[in-house]
Amino acid sequence: MTIFHSIILGLVQGASEFLPISSSAHLILAPWLFRFPDPGLAFDVALHFGTLIAVVLYFWRDWVEIFELAFKNKIQNSKFKIQNYGRNILYFLIIATIPGVLAGYFLESEAETIFRSPILIAFTLSIVGLILYLVDKYHRHRKNLQQISWFDSLLIGLSQAVAIIPGVSRSGATITTGLTRGLSRESTARFSFLLSAPIIFGAAALKLPHLIRSGMDIYLTAGMLSAAVSGYFAIKYLLKFIEKAGYAVFFWYRLALALIVVLAYFFRA
Repeated sequence: MTIFHSIILGLVQGASEFLPISSSAHLILAPWLFRFPDPGLAFDVALHFGTLIAVVLYFWRDWVEIFELAFKNKIQNSKFKIQNYGRNILYFLIIATIPGVLAGYFLESEAETIFRSPILIAFTLSIVGLILYLVDKYHRHRKNLQQISWFDSLLIGLSQAVAIIPGVSRSGATITTGLTRGLSRESTARFSFLLSAPIIFGAAALKLPHLIRSGMDIYLTAGMLSAAVSGYFAIKYLLKFIEKAGYAVFFWYRLALALIVVLAYFFRA
């Protein structure tokens, strides 16, 4: 492992965690395609902490408002009020988190073994990308985060559980489901990004002992910082981009990557 490998994988993790292109698929495919050395579990934990830093830094004001809505009678004078969240948004985020936690707990071994096939990843990249494209193009997206319901949240949470399969994409699955429920592009992306915080924190905390035993070195630090920087800017610019352009570009990217994976797989066979 070199500093160059650390930075590249960190940039890949940070961007792909929040763009609907599957971070787990990219972290499997990048070493496979470019023959990078296996970075190890401690490095994976460091990258998760990097993306957690990104989402917390970008949304900390939102989280203040969300907790004020949940535990105070009124927040009209809150200096952090920047979004029109409904009063129950915290509880809806909790509902949506539970299926992902259960999937991670019961299917962790499968995610680390049988779900890592390049051909399976190519299939899920293309199919989920196509569904996202069609839903974005043909569904009506009018609801905002004040209008989201507990049932919307449950369905988004169930889709997040499916994203344990590399290539599905946590953000891709949750955004697609939010769009099918009539949420606007910006609202469903924002809900997906907020939902990532507890999932990323849980995944990182679960494997924290590996990082402690390994110790932070320059390689882990470089990967974590590059993941934090790329993740922050991925969130910032995606929220602006999708309102005008939609999600079609991500479908074409996923399809192109799936084709590259299939060609590489059979040429190496």
